[in-house]
Amino acid sequence: MTSTVQIEQQVVSDEAGGPYSITTGPDGALWFTMVRTGRIGRLVPGGEPTSHQLDPDSGPTIIVTGPDGAVWFTEYQAHRIGRITTGGEIAEFELPTPESGPYGLAPGPDGALWFTETAAGQIGRITPDGQVREFPLPLAGAFPSAITAGADGAMWFTMNMANAIGRIGLDGEVAIHPLPTEAAGPVGIAAGPDGAIWFVEIGAGQIGRISTDGRIEEFPLPDRAARPHAITTGPDGAMWFTEWGAGRVGSITAGGVIEVHDLPTSGSEPHGIALGPDGALWTALEIGALARIAAPAAENCR
Repeated sequence: MTSTVQIEQQVVSDEAGGPYSITTGPDGALWFTMVRTGRIGRLVPGGEPTSHQLDPDSGPTIIVTGPDGAVWFTEYQAHRIGRITTGGEIAEFELPTPESGPYGLAPGPDGALWFTETAAGQIGRITPDGQVREFPLPLAGAFPSAITAGADGAMWFTMNMANAIGRIGLDGEVAIHPLPTEAAGPVGIAAGPDGAIWFVEIGAGQIGRISTDGRIEEFPLPDRAARPHAITTGPDGAMWFTEWGAGRVGSITAGGVIEVHDLPTSGSEPHGIALGPDGALWTALEIGALARIAAPAAENCR
């Protein structure tokens, strides 16, 4: 693939804010978490950012649009799941397991949201009205991290400390797929347009791909110390990822062709990445900004 990528960034908080995860809301705005100050931010591309204050020590992490027209997020430090309407009304739901450390979050095909509990080693499910069910994993200390819905109707998640990819059916049945590379430390995960699940290996500096029948491929990055963190589908049909340790974003095609691009500010610590309402990719930079990555559309790539 040949491409021309334009990157610009917008300040949305001071450095203490710590923008972490980002999503496109149902209102056509970007919504993002500020993990260090306990705030939920909102930005219409081209406009000025606004934010909503939570408990300052709640540690909001992953944020997604839910099936009910609201935006949902995990509160890693407060051990809660949060919901915010586009009008700014906030609701928070306590989890049955104390000190569970909710992190990953994704809408499922059943109209509920599914999440990971890093500290408790469980997968959780919450309905839009706040009913929670938890499913313990068969491996102790697995540290389940990010989660996504697969094309097979199941939820797929990374098991950071167990060095594996997990699959949980809507009935709660869990399957575990060990990774070929030791200490790979998978974190971010997303369903790709090819029907497979793509993930990043923060410890090994690789991008991984697993088919829904469990076949795994791994693609080393040019910089194995880049610390890839999050991944999503781009407008060009490639998978786009952040390199947290190197201050870059990158893309990988279904055939394994990788390109990487420097962000404007060194040491910017990119975390979450998502397709924005304007057709560009956006990533949250822990230094207090959002970066806009204008990737070419699919028909312009080859």
